[in-house]
Amino acid sequence: MRKNIVAGNWKMNNDLAETQELLSKLKLQMVKEPEATVMVAPSFTNLYPTFQALKDTPVIVAAQNMHESEKGAYTGEVSASMLKSIGINTVIIGHSERRAYFNETNDILAKKVQTAIDNEMKVIFCFGEELDDRRSNKHFDLVETQLKESLFQLPQSAWSKIILAYEPVWAIGTGETASPEQAQEMHKHVRDLLNKNVGKEVAENTSILYGGSVKPNNAKEIFAKEDVDGGLIGGASLNAVDFVAIVNSF
Repeated sequence: MRKNIVAGNWKMNNDLAETQELLSKLKLQMVKEPEATVMVAPSFTNLYPTFQALKDTPVIVAAQNMHESEKGAYTGEVSASMLKSIGINTVIIGHSERRAYFNETNDILAKKVQTAIDNEMKVIFCFGEELDDRRSNKHFDLVETQLKESLFQLPQSAWSKIILAYEPVWAIGTGETASPEQAQEMHKHVRDLLNKNVGKEVAENTSILYGGSVKPNNAKEIFAKEDVDGGLIGGASLNAVDFVAIVNSF
C-alpha cells in the first residue's frame, strides 16, 4: 500500500539560526500525529542540526542532492556514505533546478539513483516538463523519457526505495499551479508507465507526489485526486504554519 507523503524542500534558504527558528515553529505547529509521512530537506550545512532537532519526532530529514561517486576528487560534493554517517537516509534526485542549472542529464541521474539504492537510501526522484513541452503537447513523451532513461533499468526489488515527484517546471516558483485535473492526468500516465515497464505491484505501491506551487488553499483538492499521493513543497515549506496546514490536508 502506497504512503501519503509531504516533503518540504527548503532549497538554498535559511542559515543555522533561521533553520533552528523554523524547526522550533514546525514542532510547535505539529500538535497532532500527521496522517502523512512528513519530510524536510534543508541545506547541506544544516542537515545534521536538523536531524538532531527532529530525531524525537516522526519527521524524516532528507538531503537535496548527492554525488554519484562513493568518494574521490570532487570538490564541493557530498557522497551517500557521508549523508548516512549523519543519519540521513533519504535524498532528492533530479530536481528541475539541478537539471536546468547544473546540467544533470538522465544518464547522470540514473547513476545517482543507483548509488543511492546501493547504499540502501530512499530516493525522491523528480521529473517534469517545461512550459514549451506542454504547449507543444510533448509533456507525456518527455516524462516517459525521463523515467525510462533514469529509473526503468532498476530491478523491481529496488522500487521499494523510490518515491516519484512530478513537478511541472512552469508551475514552480511562478505562482502558477497545474490544475488538480492536470496533476491527476500526469500522475495516472506515470502509474500506467510503471505498470507497463516495471509491473502492476510497483505501479500500485509507488507514491507519486505533486510539486508545483502547492499551498494550503489548494493542497486538499490536489491531494484528493486518486493518483496523487502528496506533495514536494517548495516555498510554502519555509513557513511552518503553511507547511503544517498542507500536511494536514489529508
